[in-house]
This record gives sequence, C-alpha cells and structure tokens, in this order.
Amino acid sequence: MQTMRLPADPDVTAPDGSDVRVLLGVSGGGMAHFELDAGEISVAVRHRTVEEVWFFLSGRGEMWRSTGDEELTVDVGPGVSIDIPLGTTFQFRAHGDEPLRAIGATIPPWPGPGEAILAAGPWTPTVTPGPT
Repeated sequence: MQTMRLPADPDVTAPDGSDVRVLLGVSGGGMAHFELDAGEISVAVRHRTVEEVWFFLSGRGEMWRSTGDEELTVDVGPGVSIDIPLGTTFQFRAHGDEPLRAIGATIPPWPGPGEAILAAGPWTPTVTPGPT
C-alpha cells in the first residue's frame, strides 16, 4: 500500500509543456497533477498508447480535443472532468490570473519517452514542450 502527498515542486515538464507532479500508480494506471501557469497555452499533443481522464481542481481555461472526425473545445475549471481517448489530439490554455490545475489518470500507466507525438492545435503555444 502506498501513501504520498502532492510534491512541492514539479517532477518533470510534460510533452505539452505543463508542469507535472507524478502521483501514485498501480498496474493498470497512474495519476499525475498537471499545472499550466496563468495565461499560458500548452503544446498540442497526441498519445500513442494511453488514454487519460482529467479532473480540474482550480483555475479557468479551455481544452481542445480532436479525433480527426470530431473536434470539441470546452471551458474547464473546478469540478469539470474530461476524457482524452486514445489517439485524440489535445491542447489546453489557462485564462485569468491563476494557474490551471488538474489531476489526470493515465490508462495504462505512462510508458515513458516516445509516448507523445507533437501535433498542430488551434492556438499558438506559449510554453516549451518537455520530452516526447
């Protein structure tokens, strides 16, 4: 059995450019805390093998998702949950004066380098991507 607290500092920069604090995981999936600073726009990415479910904790912003056949932009903030199905390209941005923060579950667990593919999104990114 595992127990942990949210790390004070990010563990890594995600391929989309957001700060990531790695949380606990099990054999079928893992969790992480994602944070995008106020006014920032992520890099659009698509995952090769994982799906994700996000739950937004604080801040306000928008999440764009595209499967190629379907495209959707939604407002996100505290209490909103979204999915990122396998093969979906996504990009998000933080509005207002506070960071956009979310918890994300990755299923199966994040496999490491080579998982993310940089893609084109609707907005010009303002952050630098982490390792793909």
